[in-house]
Amino acid sequence: MPKITSIDGCLLYNSRGSKTIEVDVIADNKFLGRVCAPSGASVGKYEVVNFPNEKPEESLRILNDNSQKFIGLEVSDLKSIHDTLRSLDNSPNYSEIGGALAFAVTIASMESASKSLDQPLFQTLSSESSFKFPYPLGNILGGGAHAGPGTPDIQEILICATGSKTIRDAIETNLSVHKELRKILEKEDLNFTNGRGDEGGWAPKLDNEKALEVSVMAIENLGFTLGKEVSLGVDFASSTQWDEGKQKYLYNRAGFENSPEKQIEFVTNIIKKYKLIYAEDAVHEEAFDDMAELTRKFPNILVVGDDLTVTNKGILSKVIESKSCNATILKVNQAGSLYDALEFAEVANNNNVKLITSHRSGESTDSHISHIGLATKSKMLKVGIVGGERIAKLNELIRLSEHDLIRGMVEI
Repeated sequence: MPKITSIDGCLLYNSRGSKTIEVDVIADNKFLGRVCAPSGASVGKYEVVNFPNEKPEESLRILNDNSQKFIGLEVSDLKSIHDTLRSLDNSPNYSEIGGALAFAVTIASMESASKSLDQPLFQTLSSESSFKFPYPLGNILGGGAHAGPGTPDIQEILICATGSKTIRDAIETNLSVHKELRKILEKEDLNFTNGRGDEGGWAPKLDNEKALEVSVMAIENLGFTLGKEVSLGVDFASSTQWDEGKQKYLYNRAGFENSPEKQIEFVTNIIKKYKLIYAEDAVHEEAFDDMAELTRKFPNILVVGDDLTVTNKGILSKVIESKSCNATILKVNQAGSLYDALEFAEVANNNNVKLITSHRSGESTDSHISHIGLATKSKMLKVGIVGGERIAKLNELIRLSEHDLIRGMVEI
């Protein structure tokens, strides 16, 4: 297997215009793996640190000072590359080198390995002999931390083309609903500026209830049946509303507060009324028992932990023990290295916790997570619907649709 012959990085910018790092790993002087690290706005308390002291320049300096430690490692030996990173930073949250550096180095290494093997990345990451596409999950209307004042408190209203049989049809269905929603919003508000949030969802001046209603209208205007051909999901991002001092969820834009009991009632009503297939972070990131109550109530929908689980296998083990959710987000840069993330995925798959591989709000135009979603048997790929950095992931799925090893869509 080829060995790493050079590794270096540079400062680039993500979709928010914030500085980030890109890392190049070259094996045998010819197989290039290149990865640009993303970042999130709605960040869980227990995620790894993106950059030491919030300085990408510091991560880059550390890489340059220690590049020789990676030279000569087998490019496909993910464990050795991970261990080398850990020799530089043994902190639990990558606070010394930055999780973004661990993310970029490990994925770039595996991309280099896949090129040396002349096979797609998803195949290099998995020993499976066949694969199925995850369903694309995309934000059609946004608020919260991903959009400005006047938008809903709810962070994301999402759609998934659950009736689609091919990846192209699923993508085209999501695009059509996104476009139809724009027409509805323009009629509802003559001053609507076509503004969008961080992930491409429309960002109108609407309350939570109206936002959900117009989303349903967009689905039904196109002749789809809600919950059949197209299903709704909601990322509540409830940790952004949680006030530790008051022990309440503060919906400041809508002008109300929820006790923990009222929050469960609030979420329950939305799940039932809008036939949700997907409910993410419906309570705050340490409310394991409340999340378990929702999971018991709704065993047939995806009750999803993101801030609750933060792609951390130790926390996931606690979630599994308490039965706090039946699905979880996989974001590699929450965990740090790809090795960390794949360990998390293995624990989830071994315990019947469904995976949703996800982008971040501050993204690059890389498409590696499309491959990671395939390799980890993810049920959904949360990558948005529009925007160059989102379309890059969807286009990669279409490119892969002719591959002999990928046969149809997963069962949710």
